[in-house]
Amino acid sequence: METRPESPRPQGAPRWVAMYYQPAAQTWRAAAESPHRSPVLHALGEMTQTLRARGDEGTFALWGPRDGDWHRFDTPLKPGPAASRPAPEASASEPAPLAERMTGRRHQVLMSGLGKAGLYDLSPEDDATVQALVERLDEAAVRRVAHWLATAGTR
Repeated sequence: METRPESPRPQGAPRWVAMYYQPAAQTWRAAAESPHRSPVLHALGEMTQTLRARGDEGTFALWGPRDGDWHRFDTPLKPGPAASRPAPEASASEPAPLAERMTGRRHQVLMSGLGKAGLYDLSPEDDATVQALVERLDEAAVRRVAHWLATAGTR
């Protein structure tokens, strides 16, 4: 099992910073930073999804201000290998490429809504549920669900 050194504290004034461990170089680097926590968590979610899609794994550390000084927070993310997902089936009324593109679009809209709601680290069960919604709902219904999730994430 590979051991990773602890994430170094970022330089400068305390703000929200996501640090990413690069195994090949055995170094930590700042992957996202902002004066606000939400954009950094959103970036962590996007990076996690990208890593999973590639079948890679990574390690993140989340740093932020607490009492005017740096503090390391637990990340809500645990990147791991990508979950295998069966290819969506085309409906009889749509050509295959269009059906695949629309299914991919509905999946993207739901994942964006989940990210805005603060749900980044999906289990294989969660991913299967998202896929089931994508296959069963039309574009308007998916957009409505994503809107509800995004609204819930701003409260």
